[in-house]
Amino acid sequence: MLSLISLLIGYFSFGSLYKFSASTKIENPQNFKVMNYNVRLFNLYEWIPEQGIETKIVDFIKMESPDVLSIQEYHPHKHIDLSFFKYKFEKLSGNKTKYGQAIFSKFPILNSGSVEFPNTANNAIFADVVKGKDTIRIYNIHLESLRIDTNVENLKKEDSERVFKKISTTFKMQQLQTELFLMHKKQCNYKMVICGDFNNTAFSYVYRQIRGDLNDTFKEAGNGFGRTYDFKFFPVRIDFIFADDAFNVNGFKAYNEHYSDHFPIMTTLSLEK
Repeated sequence: MLSLISLLIGYFSFGSLYKFSASTKIENPQNFKVMNYNVRLFNLYEWIPEQGIETKIVDFIKMESPDVLSIQEYHPHKHIDLSFFKYKFEKLSGNKTKYGQAIFSKFPILNSGSVEFPNTANNAIFADVVKGKDTIRIYNIHLESLRIDTNVENLKKEDSERVFKKISTTFKMQQLQTELFLMHKKQCNYKMVICGDFNNTAFSYVYRQIRGDLNDTFKEAGNGFGRTYDFKFFPVRIDFIFADDAFNVNGFKAYNEHYSDHFPIMTTLSLEK
């Protein structure tokens, strides 16, 4: 009973863990699709013991045909061909292995840049895309990872004090990263879509701060748990797409394609005249 009450409080106070209503799908000639996907370096180190994962990811993206694609843990893999997007912005780091965040777009990119986070390879990038007569700011955020083995059996063997310290340090870094992002966001006057891997849930401080008065597209048009991360025994949603009130949220889909430790999500938006 106590667990049920806690879940109900969480549901009404912070957002749904499970969306009971049917998913929304509204056809509109102004529709465009935005996908978010943490691709985990396109399986560069073969975490998934299967050949050709990188080409399967590309084939999947091509089939779903988003107009804008936000990627975390992007790596310019030799087998990756995303040239069906005419425009892109990427911000990579690393010496031997280049990796980072990228935004691909079928719409022209007018301006782009990066919000740097200290003492980490994580960051936020943005691209101002031109759709018709409108300029839309697309953000792609990758907040600090907990770097904890999510295998339940391995997690049981971890020293609890060490895990607590690691989580505490990560949450402090996420808070600082969020504050830096919000200062950058505050200077933008464009209509806005925020995508990203927050490495935290819809019940977190960073989720509430970054979302602000924007719409969580899963809550507006999705259904079910909206799982975005491969955590055994519990459906975790840590990847998000937010859109401001200027947009109608006409669809949302959380996919089950298991080509990374994250699952892709996509929303359908329209911008009314």
